[in-house]
Amino acid sequence: MSAAPLIRFTSLSIISFLMMLSPVHAQGTNSSNPTSQAKPIDTEKINTLSPTGQSNNILSMEGGDRLMKDSAQAVASQNYPLAAKKLQEARQVYNQLSGFYQDLNSSFAGIDIRASDSHRKNALATAQKRDEATYQLALVYRAQNQPELAVPLLVQIIKSQNPTRELGTKAYQQLFELGFVDVPFPRQGKK
Repeated sequence: MSAAPLIRFTSLSIISFLMMLSPVHAQGTNSSNPTSQAKPIDTEKINTLSPTGQSNNILSMEGGDRLMKDSAQAVASQNYPLAAKKLQEARQVYNQLSGFYQDLNSSFAGIDIRASDSHRKNALATAQKRDEATYQLALVYRAQNQPELAVPLLVQIIKSQNPTRELGTKAYQQLFELGFVDVPFPRQGKK
C-alpha cells in the first residue's frame, strides 16, 4: 500500500471517529458523570405569549404596563435611578412590540385585511405607550437635572406624535421650559 492511500484512509478514520464524538461534546454531557445527563424540559414552566393578554411575559403589553407601574412607584418614592431604569425597559418593550406589529401588518397587507388591521392597531397602541414612557423618562431626567438626556427624548416624541397632538404639545412645552426652543407653541392669540 502506498503512502497517499494510507494517509487518506487514516484521515477518513480520524474524521469518522471525531464525527461520532462531536454530538456528545456538543451537548456538554460527560459520560463518566451520571448526574450530568440531560434532564427533560418541564413544559409547565415554559413562558409563552398569550394572544389574549393574559401573560406573565415581559414582551407583552402587560409586561410594559408592569414596568410603567414600577416606575411610577419609584418616582413616588423619589428613587429616580430605578424609575429611569424601569422606564427605559418599558420603552424598549413597547418599541419592540410596535416594530413586530408593524412587520406583521406589512406581511398581511393585501392577504388578510382583518389580520392586517388588527396588527396596525396594535402597532399604533404600543407606539403610543412607548411615547408615553419616553415622556415620563424625560421628566425623570429633568427631575435629576439632566436636560442633556431629556432633550433628545422630547424631540423623539414630537417627531413621533406631531406637535399638534396632546403628547407632542406637552413635549414641546418641556423643551420651551428647558430653554431649548424659544418660540412657544401653540402661540397665544393664534390657532
